[in-house]
Parts: sequence; C-alpha cells; structure tokens
Amino acid sequence: MASTSETGHAKNVANLDELISFVGGYGVVYNPSKPAIKLPALQALSTAAKAAIGAVNSANPAYSNAVAAREVAFAPLGKLTTRILNALKATDTTTQVDESAQTIVRKLQGRRATPKKSEDEVKALAAEGKEVNEISTSQMSYDSRLDNFDKLIKLLTSVTLYAPNEAELKVAALTTLYNDLKTKNAAVIAASTPLSNARITRNDVMYKPNTGLVDVALDTKTYIKSVFGASSPQYKQISKLGFKVVES
Repeated sequence: MASTSETGHAKNVANLDELISFVGGYGVVYNPSKPAIKLPALQALSTAAKAAIGAVNSANPAYSNAVAAREVAFAPLGKLTTRILNALKATDTTTQVDESAQTIVRKLQGRRATPKKSEDEVKALAAEGKEVNEISTSQMSYDSRLDNFDKLIKLLTSVTLYAPNEAELKVAALTTLYNDLKTKNAAVIAASTPLSNARITRNDVMYKPNTGLVDVALDTKTYIKSVFGASSPQYKQISKLGFKVVES
C-alpha cells in the first residue's frame, strides 16, 4: 500500500494534469503574462514532476531491500550475545572479565545496568526533594551495536579460556558475522544517498516556493479566476483541484 505522502505527491501531479487539460481548452483566452503559468511551462513542469517522483520510486527499492536485509541480519544478535555471555561465564574466567563482557552485552541488548525508576518512584523521590535525572543508556543504533559487538569480539579474543565447541560461538564465526553485519549496514548507508538526493530534487520540483508545482498551480488557478471571474463555469471547473505541500 502506498504511503500517504506518496499518494499526496501523485495527487498533486494528477491535479496539475487536470488543470493543464482545462487550460488547453480555454484557447487564446488563457494568455498570462507570467512565463511560469503559460501552457508550455505547465506542461514542462508536469513532465519534470513525474520524472522526479519516478526517480524517488526507482531509488526506494534498493534502500528498502538493504534496510530489510540489515534488520534480518541484526535480529538474532540479542539471543546470540546472551549465549556468548553464558559460554564465557561457564569457564574459569575472572569476575572482572565476566562483568566487562556483561556490560557490553547489556549495551548490545539495550538494557540498563539498573532498572529505570517507575513514575511513582520518581514522584516519591521528588516529594523528598530529590531530583531524579535518568540518562538513557540505550545504544541501539546499528552503528553503536556494531561498535559494541566489535568490542565484545576483541574481549573474547583476549580471553584464552573462551574456547567454545559450538561453531557459531567461536571467535572466527563471530568475526565473520561482524563483517557481514558491517557490510549490510554500509549497504543501507550507500543506498540512502541516492534516495535522499532524489527526494531533494522531487521536493524542489514540487514544493520550492514560487517555482514549485504547488505554488505555480495555485498561481494558475488565481489567473483563471481573474480572467473568467470567481462565479464563472471556467473557474468552477478548476476551483476544487487541490494542491498541497506534502511532508516527506
């Protein structure tokens, strides 16, 4: 299903085409002095808008696919790191090593070292005159998770006692996984650039003040109103054609 914003962009272009059709039907009576609302300019604007929307539509699948692939690849990381931690604790490592690993795993899983206070607890402390400032410790961005996973692997590499028999828990396998996650994250970043640029171009064509489709179409409607009158059949033809800036 198309998003509201995608539908909105297409609707603006469709309404412009309908407006152009009516303008063409007015013949020589439609003779504005402003170049941007002359019939050939309106037709060129429609062509440019369709191309700009098409460029966004063409760039979007690569980005969406990269995002989906990254999400699937990162999804098992939480359970995997719990297994890694348990495998480490099952050896004769020191408490300090276990705690260091646990701190990294907690960050990877977006958990706090101490539970966040409830609203009632915050109110009770406030009543005692104690201010509570709980800083978010979540590091769940993909870049942060990659960084913390790398730290965990390096920690495990330094611990000679960490030598699990399970293939997927071995340092070599974890390193391979890290490289795959890093590649998939980079693919999202790479795919986001052409999509972002395409959206910038589309928004300029569609919504740039004075020269964008919306403002030009509204100026066209105003000119038609001035030529034929607000109560004329010609203006009634186009008065309900809506043109709105779409945020996306």
